[in-house]
Amino acid sequence: MTDVLPVSSDFPASEPSPQPQRLSDLELLDAYSRAVIGATERVSSAVVSVEMTRASRRSPDGERAGSGSGFVFTPDGFILTNSHVVDGAKGLKVRLSDGRTGPATLVGADPDTDVAVVRNTFTDLAVAPLGDSRALRPGQLVIAIGNPLGFQSSVTAGVVSALGRTLRSVNGRLIEDVIQTDAALNPGNSGGPLVNSRGEVVGVNTAVILPAQGLCFAVGISTVAAVAAELMRHGKVRRSRLGIAGQNVPLRRAVARLHGLTQQTGVVVMSVEDGGPADRADVLPGDVIVSLNGQPITGIDDLHRFLISSSIGLQLPLVLLRGQERLAITVQPSERS
Repeated sequence: MTDVLPVSSDFPASEPSPQPQRLSDLELLDAYSRAVIGATERVSSAVVSVEMTRASRRSPDGERAGSGSGFVFTPDGFILTNSHVVDGAKGLKVRLSDGRTGPATLVGADPDTDVAVVRNTFTDLAVAPLGDSRALRPGQLVIAIGNPLGFQSSVTAGVVSALGRTLRSVNGRLIEDVIQTDAALNPGNSGGPLVNSRGEVVGVNTAVILPAQGLCFAVGISTVAAVAAELMRHGKVRRSRLGIAGQNVPLRRAVARLHGLTQQTGVVVMSVEDGGPADRADVLPGDVIVSLNGQPITGIDDLHRFLISSSIGLQLPLVLLRGQERLAITVQPSERS
C-alpha cells in the first residue's frame, strides 16, 4: 500500500506560480504611444528645414525655391540631408525647430549614396544621436520626422518592412543596404531622420515609390556616417575608375564552359578612354570583363561596388574574355574626378 502523507501546517503546500499578466489592448496602445512620443521628443529639436533657391528659366526672377529636411548631428552645426535636396542650389538656408533661420554652406554631396552635409553657424544646437542600422530587424518600430510639403516637424510611424534593399540613385549607381519602411513619407521628408524607438537615427529618408503606398526608403545610417566622414574630410567621396564605358552582356555558354565560369553574364567594353587605366592595361572595345581583383563581375553594378577609394592606385588582377580567349591582366584604377 502506498502511504499518503497528510499536509501539515509545518510544511505548507507551495503556492502555484503566478501567471504573467496580459496587457490589455489599451495598455499596449499606450506603450506604443509612449515609445513614439519619447523618440520624437529626443530627436525633433534637431530636425531642420533645408531651404534652397535654384536657377529657373520659367520664373520671372530666374529663380525657384525648394525645400527638404535635415538634422543636426554634431554640436558645431553640421547637418545631414539628401544630395538631391541641395543639388543645383544657388543659395542655402536652414530653419531650426525653434524658428531661427540662417544661411548654410554646402560641405559636400555624394549623389552615389544621396547623402549631403551642410553647415550653419548657430550655437546651442540640439543634436540627434546616431544609432546602428545594422542592428535593425524587419518588423521593428521606426519613426520618420521631417517637413513634408512645408508642414514643420511632422511625425509618422511604421515598421521596418525589409532590410538590405538596393535603390538606384539619380546618376544610375546602386545605393546599397537601403531600409524599406512603411512609415509614410511625402515630398519634403527627404533628408529627414528615420528613428528607432530609443530615439536614435537609423536612416536618412530618401525616396518613395509612387503611386504605390507604404513603399518608402531610407539610406542606413551606417552608410551615411561613413560617407559624411569623407565629405567632411575631403568635400567629396573618393572613388576609383577604369576609364571605360560598358554594358551588361550574357556570356556565350560554350566560352563560359571552356573557361570554367559559373556566372552567366559579364560587362562588355563599349569604349576605352584614351590614356585611362584600362587603355594603359591594353583593354580593347569588345572585351568582356568577368572578374576584378578575384571577384566575379556579372554586371556594371558589380564594377561600381568594387571600384572604391581603397583601390585607387593599386595593381588589381582583371580577367576578361577576348573572343574565345581568356586573358588575365593587371589594371591600376585611378581616382574618379
